[in-house]
Amino acid sequence: MEEQMTEFSSYHSQPIAASDAQAPLRVHVERVVREYFATLGDELPTDLYDLILREIELPLLTVTLEQTRGNQTKCAQILGLNRGTLRKKLKTYHLMS
Repeated sequence: MEEQMTEFSSYHSQPIAASDAQAPLRVHVERVVREYFATLGDELPTDLYDLILREIELPLLTVTLEQTRGNQTKCAQILGLNRGTLRKKLKTYHLMS
């Protein structure tokens, strides 16, 4: 599983063209997932859902915390999370200060 995460993380490093930068996030996610499957050939990944959620959740939490200058209450409000849930996620990703 950890190996899959590393492979997925390092795989989608292709730059986004300026014309594609305004496309909805789902378009970028779909492209990356399709490219990921294409590289696997006949091999099937396991826990892909959790893998992708972790890939998206970490930068989402990091950037939102930066934008709120570390204010967890504001961060939780922006994300639509309970503050306790946010704190649990921050601990999971070692983002607690």
